[in-house]
Parts: sequence; C-alpha cells; structure tokens
Amino acid sequence: MTILRITNLSNSSFVPISINKTPSRSLLLCLSSSSLSLSEMEGSTAQAMYPLHRCKTLHLVRHAQGIHNVEGEKNPDAYLSEELFDAHLTDHGWQQVDNLHNHVQACGLLKKIELVITSPLLRTMQTAVGVFGGEGYTDEIDVPPLMVADAGKSDHAAISSLNRPPFIAVELCREHLGVHWCDKRRSISEYQPLFPAIDFSLIESNDDILWKSDIRETNDEVAARGMKFMNWLWTRKEKEIAIVTHSGFLFHTLSAFGKDCHQSVKDEISTHFSNCELRSFVIVDRCMMGSDPAITNYTEKVPHELDLPSDVAYEKHQEKGVSK
Repeated sequence: MTILRITNLSNSSFVPISINKTPSRSLLLCLSSSSLSLSEMEGSTAQAMYPLHRCKTLHLVRHAQGIHNVEGEKNPDAYLSEELFDAHLTDHGWQQVDNLHNHVQACGLLKKIELVITSPLLRTMQTAVGVFGGEGYTDEIDVPPLMVADAGKSDHAAISSLNRPPFIAVELCREHLGVHWCDKRRSISEYQPLFPAIDFSLIESNDDILWKSDIRETNDEVAARGMKFMNWLWTRKEKEIAIVTHSGFLFHTLSAFGKDCHQSVKDEISTHFSNCELRSFVIVDRCMMGSDPAITNYTEKVPHELDLPSDVAYEKHQEKGVSK
C-alpha cells in the first residue's frame, strides 16, 4: 500500500494533506521539539516517510451547537447556571449533525471508520451517534440502538447501531472540568438507557467525580490530559478512528503539535473548531508506543539469503577478497 497524499512537507514529520474541497481537512500530526526558521523550511527538501503500521488516521469532530453555546454567546455568565447542566443540542445543532452525517456518507468516510470515541456528555454523544450512526431504527432490528427516540430533549428518532462501528465513551477527552455546569456529566446509569449501544465500560465511576463546582481545570492541565489521551490511542488496534469531543479540549491538545511547521500549517492545526466541524489527521508513532504488526508488509521466505543488488553484492565480494 502506497500513500501518495504527502505535499509541502517540512523537515519535521508534519504534513498538510488536501483530500478535497469539503469542510473536512486532513493533516499529518507529529510532536516535535525542533524549531525551523521560515527560510530553513522554504529551502528544505520537504519530504518524510513513515511505516504505515505506525500511523493512525484520526477524524476529529467538535460537538454540534448546544444550548450552552447559544446562552453563553449572549452572556458568558450563563455558563455558571445550573440550568445548562449537561447541555443538549439545539434544533440547529441537530441540523448540523444531519449535514455532517450526509457529508461523511457521501465522501465514503463512514465506511472506513473502525471505532467512534465520544466524550461522555450529552451533546457529544448526540453528535457522535447522529453523525456516525445508522438510520431507520425499528424495534424489529435485533441490535440495541445507539440512541433511543427523544433522548436528551432531542425530539429525534431513534438511531440504529446496525452495520456501524463500535462506540465507546472516554473521560479523557472531556471538556475543561469544573465550575461550568454545561461540562458536568450525568451518572452513567442515566446515560445507558438513552444510548444503549455506547460502551461505557472504560468509565470507572458512575457519578461525575472529576467535575468540581469551585475549581476550573487550567489550560495546561487540559493539554496534559489531551496528550495522555493521544498516547492512550496507541493502545487501540483500530487504525481509522473518529473522535467527538469539545472545542477547548481540541484547541489545547492540538496546540502541542506543529511547532516546527510553517505558521500557516500551525494555524490550521490550532485554530478553534466550529460547532460540528470535522478535521482529519494522520498521527505517527515515532517513539515505539504502538506495537501493531505490519499487516501489509511482505518478504519472500525462500531463499533465506538476501538477494543483494548488484552494486552491493560487488562491494561485499570485494570486502571478502580483502579480508583473505
């Protein structure tokens, strides 16, 4: 398998990839501590190569518009209101979900995704199942739905899990923790009847013990949690993963990447996501964190000796002659 989408690469391992003119974008993400000047980047060869089995494709999605987005735009103090507890999607948010669902279906992305990861809050789970879930669920289907009808004040039909990838809820990709009531989750026992096909087994506590009413997680703490989440992804066998999460989490996590790239590339990575925006990235394991085998690699088993190229064989023959 050959990847031919690499363009405009600096000496780092970060590549912007233009797949099409749709709102989704695809990038190669790689963490680096080096720093190149603009002149060095412009004069570089702009090439890099990585083993395919050390790469994962991540499709990052910010949740659709929630009621907290509307109220917070009017007055930021609204985020402190208990009325926005575990904010659900607005009618406009559901329209955004439908639009993105149509896009991922039309471009073929829906068929490629092996796993959907969602933050365990109402708005992210509604977005995740709406975008990547099935349609036309009925009680006659012998699989649990991803979402039951009208879940979370949605006035939305049930969403099928038939022929869809697994969905799992993960606490590490939650929004800033603390103070803002919209970022406090319900108990898992409340969510399970609403989202029967989402796997909540990775969440250790039924109640939300991470959210504190008087302490707001710092930006650095969110970024550190984001990097822990990115490292955890390498424990998964799936290669093509959709992640539905939050603006603050995405911004502070992605800000750690692209520091050795041209500023326009860095801006593309670290710009805040719009509601229900999708961006696609390729992330590379340069530190041997993953242990996935190279499934597509192949080498002939017989003969056992290397078939050396003629110039290399000639050099080895010469070396043997000298050693005698």
